[in-house]
This record gives sequence, C-alpha cells and structure tokens, in this order.
Amino acid sequence: MSANLRATAATLCYQVVDQGKSLSDVLPKAQLLFNNPADKALLQEMCFGLMRQLPQLDFVCQQLMSKPLVKQLRPLQFLIYLGIYQLKFLRIPDHAAVGETVEAARYLKGQSMTKLINGVLRSVQRQPELFEFADAPLSVQTNHPSWLVQALQQAYPQQWLEIIAANQQKAPLWLRVNTKRCSVEKFTADLTAMEIGFSQPVPEMPQAILLDKACDVTILPGYVWGFFAVQDLAAQYAAKFLAPENGEFILDACCAPGGKTGHLLELAPEARVLALDKDPARLVRVRENLARLGHEAVIKAADAAEPGQWWDGQLFDRILLDVPCSATGVIRRHPDIRWLRKKPDIAALALLQQQILAAVWPTLKPGGVLLYATCSVLPDENQLQVQRFLDAQPDAQAIPLSASHTASEWQLFPGQAQADGFFYAKLQKKAIA
Repeated sequence: MSANLRATAATLCYQVVDQGKSLSDVLPKAQLLFNNPADKALLQEMCFGLMRQLPQLDFVCQQLMSKPLVKQLRPLQFLIYLGIYQLKFLRIPDHAAVGETVEAARYLKGQSMTKLINGVLRSVQRQPELFEFADAPLSVQTNHPSWLVQALQQAYPQQWLEIIAANQQKAPLWLRVNTKRCSVEKFTADLTAMEIGFSQPVPEMPQAILLDKACDVTILPGYVWGFFAVQDLAAQYAAKFLAPENGEFILDACCAPGGKTGHLLELAPEARVLALDKDPARLVRVRENLARLGHEAVIKAADAAEPGQWWDGQLFDRILLDVPCSATGVIRRHPDIRWLRKKPDIAALALLQQQILAAVWPTLKPGGVLLYATCSVLPDENQLQVQRFLDAQPDAQAIPLSASHTASEWQLFPGQAQADGFFYAKLQKKAIA
C-alpha cells in the first residue's frame, strides 16, 4: 500500500506527542515517501499546524467524543485532530478534508472507526461555536502547556502574551551571505534578477537577508557554490558579538549544525577553529555545511563538559558556548518543542549548562572572551545562569557585547526584529596582573 499523506501526518504527530520523538528527526524521512514537492510541503504544514493548535483541537474533540481513543487506536485520535485542523485552518474544501481524512483511517487499520471520524468532522462543520475558548483553561486559550505559560508569566509579566502570540506564527526565512564566496551586492542583485523579494532590515548586518516569502533554498542563486547559509537573524549575532580575528585560536564548543562555525570563518578566514559536538551524527551536517560554504575547521566528536577528552592544553583566544537548552525561543520554528519539553527538563538543562561553562572556562586564556548563548527565553538558563557563574568565578567579568550593543547581556524575544528568541552574554577572563 502506497503512503497516504494524512495517515503519515497523523502517525508523525502521534510519534512526537506520545513517543517523544522530534519532528526534526521524523519529518524529513517521511517526506521522502512523497515525490511531489506540494505533498512534501503539505505534510509539513499539517504536522506543524497540528503541533501549534493541539490543545484547542483536543478541547473540541472532548466535546464531541465520550472518551479519547487509546492504545493502538491513538494514531487515529491524531487523525481526527488533523481532520479538524484542515476544516478550521487550511484552505482545503470541506468535502475533501472530511473525505480524505476518513479514507486515511483505512491506512491506519481503522476501518471500524470511519463512522466515528466522519461524525466528529461533520459536527465540527455544523458547530463553529466549538472554537470559542473564552471559558477554556489558559493552556487551551494559548495552545501552550501550563508549566510554560506559568514560567513566561512569572519571568515576563508584561511580555508573556506577546511571546506566546509570536510562538503561534510561522518563522520567516533568513539568509546570511557568505562573503568569502560572494559579495552582498552580487547576491542581492541575483535575487532581484530572479524576482525574489527580500529586505536587509538590519543596517549593521548587511549580510543578513530576510526573504519576503519562504521557499526551497536550493533554487536560490549560488546555493551549490555556497553563496549563502540559512541562518536566523538572532543566530547571526553570535559571530558578530564574539568578533573573531585572523590568527586567533577559537573554540566553538557545541557547534552543530555548524551555522555559527561558518560565520566565524567568514569574519576571520585565517582563524583556527576547533568545532566540537557531542553527537557524531550531527557532525555529518556540520561537515556538509562547511564544505558547501568553503570553510575549514578542526571538527571533533567530544563532550564540551569533558575537556580531558579533547583539549591539548593550548589556551583559546575566544570561545563560543552555544549550550544545549530548552529551545523555548525557537518554538515558532519548531512547534513540537512545547510538547517535547517538560518542566523538570529546565533544572536538568540548567545544571548541564553550569557544568559545561565551568569546564570550558579554564581553557580560555587570560584576557580572552567567552560568549554564552542559548535559544531559550527562560531566566534559569540565561540571566540567572550567567549571574551564578560570575558570583562563583572571581576571574570572570561581564563586558559589552559590541560597540552598538553596550550591555553585557541581551535577551531577544521570538518575533522581536522578526528574529528567533535568543540570549547572549559576553564574559572576559581577567588578565593576570
């Protein structure tokens, strides 16, 4: 039996929510089952959309079903969510959304459930009031887990609603021109010639290009020759703030997928960069990305928290420490994060970040600079983490991020400047008197 688009989407969402798998892992493999680019795009749209709206879809189901489907029928529960999502949020004709969803049940061994699925979807068509959530729990109103809503309310009483609203949006597509291979002027001229709309909204970073509309990046000018990298604006600040110089010895301590490594080598082509990542599988992509862009770095599979595994005793001039984190700043780009991450994860991640920071600090030379970075919006991983380190480390001092960003820390919220949520803090090791 050939792959069915809606059955595949329901199965992927089941794997994420019930089995804890990441869409980043399972979706690309599933897209290989479909040859038509439109089918690949629709599969992603359905999975991402269901992840964004899951609490509301479930709330509607609770009003129409006496009890949720369980055990081996769970993928069919996600198929029902998917049917409701199509009716409410996609420009698919109602008759097609209902008919195709009911048909997909047969691919999930759910022939006996087709009448139930059809009945639920018909009820959704007839009762638009089902999507009124004023009296629903806050987790349903916001489409976010309760623990995360509470954490955001506590940390940002003025901005939490804006953060949640941004998380519900689709992320834009940012590019970074690889100035080692192509000038910004040539690349933008090529985009104009192809009638691809774009802007350069950050004057201090002209190589940061925001496309008017997301597209398949492989069709953009110079993809094969490495004229550009795909990288969100927020992540592009990492290399700018670290400010590498030619001849320096630089550590990129948690480097995958390699976007920041490449940017460092664009700003300082003659720097020596050691790029580490704990996961050898993720380093495959780092090597591919650097090769396409024409950059060279020493790449090692090693745990940054265990310098004995990888450090030869030569001190680094600069360290980029983009630590493992909750990724709560990139939920709009990875909507499944809100269901994969659990409240206890935050304390565990904060402890891991603390261990990595303490482990790599001795490898930095006196006078050297460390840039601490996360794609999180939670203070435990960011401001509080840095403050703990400064309190415990007498030879560490906070310094301005750059000439134009004179604070030593910066918390970007998702959607701010059309960028992802990110945190940066710049630390310097006090020189020996």
